[in-house]
Amino acid sequence: MRSTLIIAGILLFSCQSQGNQTETKSSVTAVVDYQDLSVATFAGGCFWCVEASFEQIKGVASAVSGYTGGKKSTADYRLVSSGRTKHFEAVQVFYDPEVIDYNTLLEIFFTTHDPTQTNGQGNDIGPQYRSAIFYHDEEQKQLAEAKIKELTPTYSKPIDTQLIVFDVFYDAEEYHQDYEVKNPNNPYILAVSRPKINKVAKKFKSILKEKEN
Repeated sequence: MRSTLIIAGILLFSCQSQGNQTETKSSVTAVVDYQDLSVATFAGGCFWCVEASFEQIKGVASAVSGYTGGKKSTADYRLVSSGRTKHFEAVQVFYDPEVIDYNTLLEIFFTTHDPTQTNGQGNDIGPQYRSAIFYHDEEQKQLAEAKIKELTPTYSKPIDTQLIVFDVFYDAEEYHQDYEVKNPNNPYILAVSRPKINKVAKKFKSILKEKEN
């Protein structure tokens, strides 16, 4: 009986089980002018948590949930969730470099998840949830390497974040976009996403966007 309850709890608070629900609410994705914006790509577990963590930061025009590391033909949530497509659940961050720099984005990224956990984050287990930074140029690569070196002594285990040259990004299904905003009372959002979002908000409170009334 106890093992059954544990399994039920894991399923309840996993990104995969919650993501199989059908989204019926309208999208709240904002229209963004991408001219003059820079882009960063991160994978740190369930993309709902990472996306919402970045969306609250000044200078971030948009954070888009999606897939990278695999083929276009298998960039589908149900297939990616099998862990056999070679994709990462990732987030594409479009930001204004005049307002926020890449180094700060790296600090936020490492705050959103545990970079020492291999092939998973919490109850979200599988290669699709592994930690990675997809660098778009040599400068991003060097900054990421320096940040990992800087943070390594602060962890009791080795950082397992992969550094991978960016190739291609496939937007996730529409119902995944702004998932936390559209589903604030979702059990996974309340138990897993919201604590991570709040952690980022507390650490980076000086650069949070003003809340709309």
